[in-house]
Amino acid sequence: MILVAIPEPLRSRILPSSLVEQLRATAPVAVAPTPDDLLARDTHALLAEAQVLVTGWGSDLVDAEVLAAAPRLRAVVHTAGSVRPVVTRDVYARGVAVSSQAWANALPVAEYTLAMILLAAKGVPRARDRYWAVRGGVDVHELLAGHGTYQAQVGIIGASVIGRRVIELLAPFDLTVALFDPTLGADEAAALGTTLMSLEELMRTSRVVSLHAPWLPSTEGMIGAAELASLPDGSTFINTARGALVDEPALVRELQTGRIDAVLDVTWPEPPAPDSRLWTLPNVTLTPHVAGSAGNELERMGASAVREVARVVRGEPLHHAVDADAYDRLA
Repeated sequence: MILVAIPEPLRSRILPSSLVEQLRATAPVAVAPTPDDLLARDTHALLAEAQVLVTGWGSDLVDAEVLAAAPRLRAVVHTAGSVRPVVTRDVYARGVAVSSQAWANALPVAEYTLAMILLAAKGVPRARDRYWAVRGGVDVHELLAGHGTYQAQVGIIGASVIGRRVIELLAPFDLTVALFDPTLGADEAAALGTTLMSLEELMRTSRVVSLHAPWLPSTEGMIGAAELASLPDGSTFINTARGALVDEPALVRELQTGRIDAVLDVTWPEPPAPDSRLWTLPNVTLTPHVAGSAGNELERMGASAVREVARVVRGEPLHHAVDADAYDRLA
């Protein structure tokens, strides 16, 4: 039996009726009455029969206690990205397979990032602000001196699933791409079409810097005052990863000088406090965590999860498995 444990209204957006019918063609399907509490009485009874558990944002954590109540469980198929909020390492000791649809959620994040990189490299935000301010003609050649997309360097921090997709999307453009990722060597970076740099060199030499590192204890606050101060005048810092990776007070101080711009889809806290300067600084593009899957993009994650469930039922290897080693590296 397939047990779907995703809270509404997300469940019907991720798994519309057409995808539910595909699941039903694979095996019997039940919907958890309490997806945020798998051990509640009504859901507990279903959990005992479940062979595949389908989870999403807001699903309960599958830990040792939940696993004890699910003796037939073979796989947890997560419709979203990071599996840390929905499974503990206990699943690996029990031999339960784990699948993440991070690849599907990465696509819209990378597309958002590409759009912001191109606009920032061109200097569009600054041109917009000057145009609105003068309400008249603007000398774009004077204004945009030093900007442009011809051989400008874009710095990518983190060769994550999203970071790699951003690099792929940048390939057709006449840009150069620098990469910081301490887990990669120079040859691996070159194979991605990038030049491996230290974080300091990347920040100092890039016109646009985009952050794609995972949120781990080792990465919290990795972008601090020194890194931000090394950004060139007129450059843009983009964060679609997690707000906790950045020293936000230091970022605000740097932005208040007007020296750099920022595109922030994530902050810490999220949303920013009502009195945060991020709401009012003119050189900040602030969006409410919209880069990831939303609207009809949610169905892409659901469709990928349905295909993974079918593989479990047929006894085939998962295409998007998260093993124990990967679990330790993921956000």
